[in-house]
Amino acid sequence: MHAGGSARLRTSTLVVLALSLTVAATGCSNDSGQGGQVTVGIALPTRAQTRWINEGESMVKLFKDQGYATDLQYAADSVDKQVDQVEDMIARGDKVLIIGAVDGFELGDALQKAARAGVKVIAYDRLLLGSSNVDYYASFNNYRVGQLQAKYIIDKLGLKKGGNAGPYNIELFAGDANDNNVQGFFKGAMDTLYEYIKDGQLVVKSDQTRLSQVTIFKWDGEVAAETMETRLKDYYKGSSTVDAVLAPNDGIARGVIKALKGKGYGTSAKPMPIITGQDAEIESVREIIKGDQSMTVYKDTRKLAAVAAKMAEDLITNKRPEVNDTETNDNGNKIVPAYLLDPVGVDKSNYKKVLVESGYIKAADLN
Repeated sequence: MHAGGSARLRTSTLVVLALSLTVAATGCSNDSGQGGQVTVGIALPTRAQTRWINEGESMVKLFKDQGYATDLQYAADSVDKQVDQVEDMIARGDKVLIIGAVDGFELGDALQKAARAGVKVIAYDRLLLGSSNVDYYASFNNYRVGQLQAKYIIDKLGLKKGGNAGPYNIELFAGDANDNNVQGFFKGAMDTLYEYIKDGQLVVKSDQTRLSQVTIFKWDGEVAAETMETRLKDYYKGSSTVDAVLAPNDGIARGVIKALKGKGYGTSAKPMPIITGQDAEIESVREIIKGDQSMTVYKDTRKLAAVAAKMAEDLITNKRPEVNDTETNDNGNKIVPAYLLDPVGVDKSNYKKVLVESGYIKAADLN
């Protein structure tokens, strides 16, 4: 489900509410029926990507402004470590858990313990899978992310339905196989690209087109670089060149760029292909400005943090959180009610307006 204009209006309302809540700590305790300060547990997967650090800090500040304590933990991409962290949060009496999972399938026992303890659970950005003990989900429209990336490639190559452009060579990448969002990203992209691959306007020379063939372990840029180097060596000999790369996020895009530059791309004789990305990381926005990366999909994680904070505050005060999707987020055990935010495509033409003028990135950081 793609949230439209009304959803954007509701998003703005949520953000304003989350940012403006000034409930005192004692008031929060009274609302929740607990003595002392209420604590919200925030379990995030890694510090290796700057987005998670920023989002953790954003939520801590939001909850502090609301009068709540926080218990922020990073799992260093370790499933076992995250399970231990979540179980410790439950044992310490955290009232709501916001979980950005390392692996959405591996927290079932911990979620069962949360349910028994009366602890509400919000899946953050990544859907928690296979459990009925997930109360809400805050994320972006992941299918739309893939659509934006694919449509950018189509538009820049000048492809038309029923046309005969090209053929252009494209290579496909996806994120970590254990991240449920990867399926949404890849499906959105492939549903959009499929007809052009089918009619021959786009050619995948490596023949790596299935999701299981193109995932990158832990979204690791170095693994992506090695994968791209192998494909270039095996499938792009002589004058054959890559015209586009579907890279699902900025880290993988930078790995792909590294591999391409190692093979002489990035010159007037051998220009960079169109390369997509996601997350609007500062380093990749610099790559866009230089012309090495073509675009990224911007997801305003400040808004996502605010939505999750408002959901948690509602749960603590026995209110029903606002959602805009009750149909599409099936975790294999239940449809998890969700609030999905809209992503935005960003390239050299609009990065100043979208990223700098909004305050998401400081202009000085891009110099």
